[in-house]
Amino acid sequence: MESFSNIDDILIPAMYIFNKASDTKSEGEENFKSAREDMVKYQIEARGIKDKRVLNAFRKVPRHKFVPKEYIKNAYDDGPLPIGSAQTISQPYIVAFMTDVLNLQKHEKVLEIGTGSGYQAAVLAEICDSVFTIEIFKELGNRAKQILETLGYKNIFVKIGDGYKGWKEHSPFDA
Repeated sequence: MESFSNIDDILIPAMYIFNKASDTKSEGEENFKSAREDMVKYQIEARGIKDKRVLNAFRKVPRHKFVPKEYIKNAYDDGPLPIGSAQTISQPYIVAFMTDVLNLQKHEKVLEIGTGSGYQAAVLAEICDSVFTIEIFKELGNRAKQILETLGYKNIFVKIGDGYKGWKEHSPFDA
């Protein structure tokens, strides 16, 4: 991974992304796409993620669809955001890092514990065959399921329950 020798290497791109995303609500989907591209360039690629499959997944998945309305203008910021039930959508780089280290292949099946907003599941689903995700908080799980269905994901399966118990009827999983 690349290291930064100057704090401005991190702060200036982060400020640029914040300013771009702040204007997106009134200017429409094109600005979200631009903010998403900047997120990939300055937050993910700049920190050493190079796998084209991971980068393309982040270019495709609309993070702003996974955050509550009051945080849409911050959807592409370099940090986590509240999603309800005392949970957060993780910082984009953290989601990218976790996805990258899995080194998923197209044919693989993933079990995710803690659906949250559904964003990580959507990113994974762009890379692998199927994602089975379990959320203990009913409100979050149902909201994530609705978002994922609205976005057209047919390879993500959401279950409300305790992830400690797994999802035996669909095991084994590759990751």
